[in-house]
Amino acid sequence: MATTVLDTPTMETLYQQVADELQQSIERGIYQPGDRLPGVRRLSKQRSVSIATVITAYRHLENLGLIEARNRSGYYLRDRPQPLAKEPLPTAPPNQPMLVTGQAVVLNMGKASHDPSVIQLGAAVPDASFLPIRAIERAITQSARYHKNTVAAYEFPPGLPELRRQIARRMAEAGCRVHPDEIVITNGCQEALSLALRAVTRPGDVVAVESPTFYGLLQVIDNLGLKALEIPTHPRTGISLEALELTVEQWPIKACVVTPNFSNPLGSCMPDENKAGLVALLDKHGISLVEDDVYGDLGFGSARPGSCKSLSPSGDILYCGSFSKTLAPGLRIGWIVPGRHQPQVEYMKYVLNLATPTIPQLAVAALLEGGQYERHLRKVKRDYALAVSRMSSKVMALFPEGTRITRPEGGFVIWVELPGNIDSLELAKRSMNHGISIAPGPIFSASQKYRNCIRLSCACRWDDNTMKALSTLTALLSRLETETA
Repeated sequence: MATTVLDTPTMETLYQQVADELQQSIERGIYQPGDRLPGVRRLSKQRSVSIATVITAYRHLENLGLIEARNRSGYYLRDRPQPLAKEPLPTAPPNQPMLVTGQAVVLNMGKASHDPSVIQLGAAVPDASFLPIRAIERAITQSARYHKNTVAAYEFPPGLPELRRQIARRMAEAGCRVHPDEIVITNGCQEALSLALRAVTRPGDVVAVESPTFYGLLQVIDNLGLKALEIPTHPRTGISLEALELTVEQWPIKACVVTPNFSNPLGSCMPDENKAGLVALLDKHGISLVEDDVYGDLGFGSARPGSCKSLSPSGDILYCGSFSKTLAPGLRIGWIVPGRHQPQVEYMKYVLNLATPTIPQLAVAALLEGGQYERHLRKVKRDYALAVSRMSSKVMALFPEGTRITRPEGGFVIWVELPGNIDSLELAKRSMNHGISIAPGPIFSASQKYRNCIRLSCACRWDDNTMKALSTLTALLSRLETETA
């Protein structure tokens, strides 16, 4: 039975109302360039909304280039409102299944993420400054102290009961009701995706994916001997249902993998009606849906977007999640709700690595139960929103004319479409020679498309080194433009 979405006011709609009213005041000339806007607490009382709503409204206007935040001073109207960068156009990948190639560069990028001398703009790994390191340290220490017998034992699939109960509770609050026994704990979302595809496909099968898509998914597809069929994707609303419908009538697709909420690398978020349409389309054709919701908790508004799983609890949807982007990637705590495939998934999990380590499971369960996760989430969502706005503004100011940038409303990556014939693989090679890591576009495509695109992680330490790195990238771009002119 489909979940009904109630038409009630949310902070997401409230912040938009506040932002629209402020924008109208700016356009009417009530505020002049350089004027300070009302303080956050004052505006909160005036409009009878939360402080978080006002901050989100201000950051929305900041993303539009209308205002700027000044340290310890507040928000000010820009002297010259910054024009909004153009978005990349909807993608148009080749309409045929193909084997995954060209992923060797990913390994080098992964190695670079551990090199402290490299400025990390490539891998989607948050800098430690965005993570609750002390809370995690305390949770691990207390878990080891109070669960001495448990920490030394395997937590065989489906995983630690306390953790599964906490995850089920969180999923219910997001509108997706599952029983703790329906959840299998995994080593991050990458293993969850691998288990999901192992359960519903066989070597040689065709899997439909967004284009561009997360390169880790392409590596799983390659490892399992599957073929990827890239589907056109809009940078704001996600996978094209029209293109997918035409494709499923033409090719024998066994599974479709999507990241409906703040996808990587585009940052797109499917509207609820699109999610419902996707679920209905795949159900009609008997195609399994693998839902990667690893960024779902990281929307910049307070209202968490819904999941496809919530729209069809009994449908053939394998839901995958993780705490890698919210708590810490090194904990390696993810999960899968595999539906009717659960016995097979549990067995494969056991065969692959017996169990997910026990101490991280105990620590994450404690952080969820004690409320530390929710408190951290409220903070880190604001931090990521600021990081995306900051990086987007800087890229727009520095990069060549004609550059297009996505406008994500969640997560912490941006997709940058470079002008002309600039080769992002060559750019990545040259930037690494300068100690800068970026993610070139072709690694996000089985067909090696997007050669003039890069993905940048905004969750980096914002300091002089990062600013110099962006200036160096700009100089390298200018040189490549001249060489290809």
